[in-house]
Amino acid sequence: MSSTTAQSQGTGKSHPNDKSTFDVKKFVIDLASGGTAAAVSKTAVAPIERVKLLLQVQHASKTIEADKRYKGIIDVFKRVPAEQGFASFWRGNLANVIRYFPTQALNFAFKDTYKKIFVAGYDKDKDFWKFFGGNLMSGGAAGATSLCFVYPLDFARTRLAVDVGKGATREFNGLIDCLVKVVKSDGPVGLYRGFMVSVQGIIVYRAAYFGLFDTIKMMVSTDKKKLNFFVAWMIAQVCSFA
Repeated sequence: MSSTTAQSQGTGKSHPNDKSTFDVKKFVIDLASGGTAAAVSKTAVAPIERVKLLLQVQHASKTIEADKRYKGIIDVFKRVPAEQGFASFWRGNLANVIRYFPTQALNFAFKDTYKKIFVAGYDKDKDFWKFFGGNLMSGGAAGATSLCFVYPLDFARTRLAVDVGKGATREFNGLIDCLVKVVKSDGPVGLYRGFMVSVQGIIVYRAAYFGLFDTIKMMVSTDKKKLNFFVAWMIAQVCSFA
């Protein structure tokens, strides 16, 4: 046994040339499964998301006059298809799907990377609080890093969803048109308006979600085998409502 190998085993750290430090197959699986599931689910609930956004921003929107504001959920569901067309319920959905795919994929990918920084070396039984804290930090850091890449899409999605025009009266004609017009009027920094508020929220949310998920998963799992789908799904639901 060489001194390098002995030192590596003695410290419990992997050798720099250890290929297991980055699992390409796992990365691709996370990218495909997480992104596809997110795209399907977001498309299914897109009408509800747009109704929510319209009710949230209508009092601050310059495109919605005071006498034309929506009175409630039912009013939005009645007027949107009548005034803008039924397909307008999915306005901004393309940006949301494109945004959500890399968001989910990058969250899981970056989380594993950050776990090697914050969690490596801590035993879940002997160093529980350090292990738990490391999971929280890796989740929060993953969420913040991912948001840096996809926030312009999140911003565009909101702007498109609250555009209540029809035909020539629309402020934006699509995702690309929205991004181009915002950059022309406000510069690239315009695509990151509201970023500081959003990143604080995503750090807290992802820290809680991934931190709890990974910690509970390790506590429930009694061997090195992967949890079955149902158990993993149940843990994810508990973390989502926590």
